[in-house]
Amino acid sequence: MKILYLHGWQSVPGGVKPTFLEQFGHTLYQPALPPDDYIEAVRIAQAELDERHPDIVVGSSRGGAVAMSLTADGIPLVLLCPAWKRWGRVSVVKPGTLILHSKADDVIPFEESLELLRNSGLTESSLIVTGQDHRLADEESLQKLNIALRR
Repeated sequence: MKILYLHGWQSVPGGVKPTFLEQFGHTLYQPALPPDDYIEAVRIAQAELDERHPDIVVGSSRGGAVAMSLTADGIPLVLLCPAWKRWGRVSVVKPGTLILHSKADDVIPFEESLELLRNSGLTESSLIVTGQDHRLADEESLQKLNIALRR
């Protein structure tokens, strides 16, 4: 599977989650997103999406907000603790989007993902509760992410 992976604000390409996914044979495209220019981050991500034609877009935290801003018709989104209220300009996601979030997240409140579900008309099954913190880098969360990619 070809995955466009959009990292979080203080993260870089090649982190724990994308490295884990590569172990399962997925091809990951991981553009470096500038930390202080959201509009440029969206432009870079959109250019990568348009060039690579991934099967799915995974966005982590700020990368989730970037993913929500993309024109990605027909390409599913998987959002990890999406920071849409802090960074984004979009308050809904398309049908079929999956969200993974930890109730113990101390960076992005879990309630923001519940609000995103309501805004978007998604069912509760679109939200996968996992993890002990914002990073979702524990084994259970990584496994649930890999499973979510196949839904």
